[in-house]
Amino acid sequence: MSDSDELGKLADLHQRGVLSDDEFARAKARVLNGMPSSARTSPPVSALNQFRRSLSDRWLGGVCGGIAQATGVPSWVWRLVFTFGIVFAGCGLALYVLLWILVPQEQLYLPAPSDTMHAG
Repeated sequence: MSDSDELGKLADLHQRGVLSDDEFARAKARVLNGMPSSARTSPPVSALNQFRRSLSDRWLGGVCGGIAQATGVPSWVWRLVFTFGIVFAGCGLALYVLLWILVPQEQLYLPAPSDTMHAG
């Protein structure tokens, strides 16, 4: 959404009385100060975009460890949920495999080798 669209929506909300003068001024200042659109996204959306399979907390594919990192719920709870899904509904396995295939794995960022290692 462009800044002009956001300003138009804010003006409309202010005109309808949804936003007070103070709220309108603060929201308008946020838009005009150039807050990046990625910072304006809601926390669930940004958490979903950052969802990755875990490299450190994994038994099979790291799906439960990744979900645990994204939600803050311990990974053993997610493993239990998928186990119950497999045993009772049968769809837990299919969901796990789909997540294993579709969710990218987290990346390890290793520091670049320094020049002191090559000196000698």
